[in-house]
Amino acid sequence: MISPSNSDRFGRPVSHANPGTGHATTPGSFANAPQVGSPRTYSSPDTPGMPQPSDKTAWDFMPTDWRYTGPDTDLPTWHADCPRAQAANWQPPADFEPITQLEHARRGTITPAMKRVAEREPHLTPQQVRDEVASGRMIIPANIVHLAHNLDPMAIGRASLTKINANMGASPVSSDTSEEVEKLKWAERWGGDTVMDLSTGGDLDATREAIIRNATVPIGTVPIYSMIIGRKIEDLDEQIILETCEHQAKQGVDYFTIHAAVLLEHVHLAKDRLIGLVSRGGSLLAKWMLTHNRQNPMYTAWEKICHVMRAYDVSFSIGDGCRPGGLADASDDLQLAELVVQGELTERAWRCGVQVMNEGPGHVPLDQIEYNMKFQRKVCHGAPFYVLGPLITDIFPGYDHITSCIGATNAAYHGASMLCYVTPKEHLGLPKREDVKQGCIAYKIAAHAADIALGIPGTRDRDDELTKARAALNWEKHFELSFDPDTARAYHDEDLDVDTDFCAMCGHDWCSVRISKEIQDWASGKDEAMKWDKPKVTDALSDEQKRILESRGVLSPEEIHRLASKTRKAVAGKSASADGAAKASCHSDYVDPDTAKKLQDEQLVQLDTRPAHGINKQDSVI
Repeated sequence: MISPSNSDRFGRPVSHANPGTGHATTPGSFANAPQVGSPRTYSSPDTPGMPQPSDKTAWDFMPTDWRYTGPDTDLPTWHADCPRAQAANWQPPADFEPITQLEHARRGTITPAMKRVAEREPHLTPQQVRDEVASGRMIIPANIVHLAHNLDPMAIGRASLTKINANMGASPVSSDTSEEVEKLKWAERWGGDTVMDLSTGGDLDATREAIIRNATVPIGTVPIYSMIIGRKIEDLDEQIILETCEHQAKQGVDYFTIHAAVLLEHVHLAKDRLIGLVSRGGSLLAKWMLTHNRQNPMYTAWEKICHVMRAYDVSFSIGDGCRPGGLADASDDLQLAELVVQGELTERAWRCGVQVMNEGPGHVPLDQIEYNMKFQRKVCHGAPFYVLGPLITDIFPGYDHITSCIGATNAAYHGASMLCYVTPKEHLGLPKREDVKQGCIAYKIAAHAADIALGIPGTRDRDDELTKARAALNWEKHFELSFDPDTARAYHDEDLDVDTDFCAMCGHDWCSVRISKEIQDWASGKDEAMKWDKPKVTDALSDEQKRILESRGVLSPEEIHRLASKTRKAVAGKSASADGAAKASCHSDYVDPDTAKKLQDEQLVQLDTRPAHGINKQDSVI
């Protein structure tokens, strides 16, 4: 319940964070006040009973051969004044040379990668980026080999913007190397912040090499997929694990998913699940353990894997091999027991100087998402959480990019740092080019919505600019500010290919936005930067816009051809100058408002609203 001192006359919580920097009538974000440098950085208010953040950070898990030289303290290491969280108070061995971003941060160094992250995320300073990395709450997945190619460093952590990952990869029955590189570039085009190569077929080595060479974003892999090519899972051993990890590290992979938290003593908990283990890595290792009756070899070889990864600054994405594959298995003992082990492995990796994020579910009912996010925050000491979805219902195959992005929005608001996209092909087959686009867009919506809700400064600015353009009925600016201008423009022109002071949704007389703009003492639509001159015929469809309309199947091929081939003269025959003569084609890009309304009458089926008002259709009042 909101106390009177913390709310206004309408009972709205007093906002401590504003995602917009310009004028607005909204009270701002209802999230917690930003606390960058603490476990709550940008965070949602806790529902009663939620797990509280850990008092520990990566500073509590220093390498055993580093010596603390500062004063004794009872302050937790997340506290700004804690001497144990200050680089000057730690002395590494004399021959120590920092390699990973975590090690550089522990030494107090601001690396070029940290500076680049701050450039890309201006709400953070380079010093804040360094300190978040040092605490373990942020990672910069940047293999030193990939940095030498085309990698543009980015950060994953709750102090930064929410990131999205796009999965791709050739399978034994679908896709090849060239297609995967094309999907990589397509994922980058549609906002993928990282890409995971999950290839299980074809030439895995060549595919991985090609993707890394062409990628400007970090690349992740699941090394166990390569480990079992040409051999049975039962034949896996420590040497194969280490050799495969080193080979991929040398290629430039930025982060590895390692399913080391699936333990022998927990596997029996899967027996009553409706759908067992849906993680490929988790199920393979469960079979290995049950066959040999021995502990997970990735768990027992953890420090050796860390040694390999540290040499190239490969980050961990500790796999969730026991994630639920259906709502009925969500938040069960097996899932949470594995997450606790992830916390232990996080501590061990930090002692080795390796960056860590944790992977999470999966399929989770909406009411359980906050608990899952905040339980991870506690047991993994604030390490970034990277979640798949989660899907909030299981009965919409073909639309799981929608069911999951709803869960993903909630997950990011409650603490997830990166969202693994789900495409319309999830559970059905390997995603193709259009599926990648749809998955990326759904998850950019989720990530952006969460960032606004969390009150990250500046995240709503583009939304506000688009609102100004919409209020001014400035269609060109409206589309320019949109995430997918081609689709927005194509949908608009499908009904009315004139930019004027209304659209085909309401028409001229019913346009509330136009009416609001005409009220002189209202600010709506009056922004000087959004002013436009007069109605005009839109440009010809681009190739992409043409493809979009063809795929919709609403317009005839002839009509699409007309929209795609016009040179701003398709409406000229219907437009006339004041003296009645047709306008010359070079001047036909502008039309008067009456002509625009006439075109709407000709092109659209008009809506008779009299029955909705209880008025007889013969009545001419409306």
